[in-house]
Amino acid sequence: MRATVTLPDGFRFATELRVRFSEVDTQQVVFNPNYLIYADIALTEYLRAIGQPVTDPMSGDTANMYAVRSEVDFRASARFDDVLTLATRTERIGRSSFTVLIAMLRDAERIADVRMVYVNADPVARKGVPLPPRFVDQILAYETTPPERG
Repeated sequence: MRATVTLPDGFRFATELRVRFSEVDTQQVVFNPNYLIYADIALTEYLRAIGQPVTDPMSGDTANMYAVRSEVDFRASARFDDVLTLATRTERIGRSSFTVLIAMLRDAERIADVRMVYVNADPVARKGVPLPPRFVDQILAYETTPPERG
């Protein structure tokens, strides 16, 4: 798409996307909810990068992830046809949850941060269960900046 963007400190992974016409208003500014869609795209690609299956997440010892919290810190507006770099890292790993931080950049400008908390849960009992050790190991092996634990 374009030349490589320097990632913010602590980030190893990034993916890019181009803002499409259907994602903007009449002023060609991205509708706020689309930032969460971009974050979901970033998380999916991050999971691929660490080796986590994304086509059948309910199989084997993979995590059964449910989003329980999302927050967006807007700094500037993304606009139609912008190419965004979505830098993604695991910021925190708990017993049954983990937090990802997605820094959204347009060239060198950081336009938004999205922080999302996911819980690993038993889909039948609807209760949190420990993150699978393999999943935690994949994150720890991938990240160059160790996530906060606890």
